[in-house]
Amino acid sequence: MTATKPRVILLDIEGTVCPISFVKDVLFPYALKALPATLAAEWDSPSFASYRNAFPTEHSATPEAMIAHVRDLMSRDVKISYLKSLQGYLWESGYANGSLKAPLFPDVAPKILSWTRDDGIKVMIYSSGSVAAQKLLFRHTNTEPSDLTPHLTDYFDTVNAGPKMEAASYTKIAAAHADLAPASEWLFLSDNVKEVEAAKQAGMQSYVVERPGNAELSEEDRKKHRVIRNFDEL
Repeated sequence: MTATKPRVILLDIEGTVCPISFVKDVLFPYALKALPATLAAEWDSPSFASYRNAFPTEHSATPEAMIAHVRDLMSRDVKISYLKSLQGYLWESGYANGSLKAPLFPDVAPKILSWTRDDGIKVMIYSSGSVAAQKLLFRHTNTEPSDLTPHLTDYFDTVNAGPKMEAASYTKIAAAHADLAPASEWLFLSDNVKEVEAAKQAGMQSYVVERPGNAELSEEDRKKHRVIRNFDEL
């Protein structure tokens, strides 16, 4: 598989296990469409209070202020924890009623199953989306089985690990499971070159995943990093 066979594989989501377009063209619009009705129905609900109160005061005074702020953040693709948490809450109903189903690339589920069942490799997720949203996505996929969460050991986001382009985040992730393997026996797969570089700085093995719809890689990036087009190339 690699020069040193990994004992842990850490996966990015967008552009790595599913198309970037799923998040941009399906999940984001669904959240925006569901938001007004959700706020109208649940604004004063105790179950919604933690999501509302996580927003800055000036943006959580009224439903209208929150809607405007969410639209602004999403239009600029701002990755901030309170927005990610709210998005996960909004997507939950969509996954539950079947409106949302994560379109994984065809090679992803079979490899996750073979890694975990046949090779004894632990598979974990690291995404800018919240841990709750990650679990929803992998619980409702277009694969068989649809629910892949029983095969995933842990989940990391920018809250419990840190920014994805900083080496310290990968050091923290590896330290959380130091009993499984040293950082050198982790393999991080991502479409983002800067994330791959950060993982390498932390001592992990890391490859760039080139999928349809991803940003074009430069010749320099291709020379500096191993590039794979699907998980079967590992």
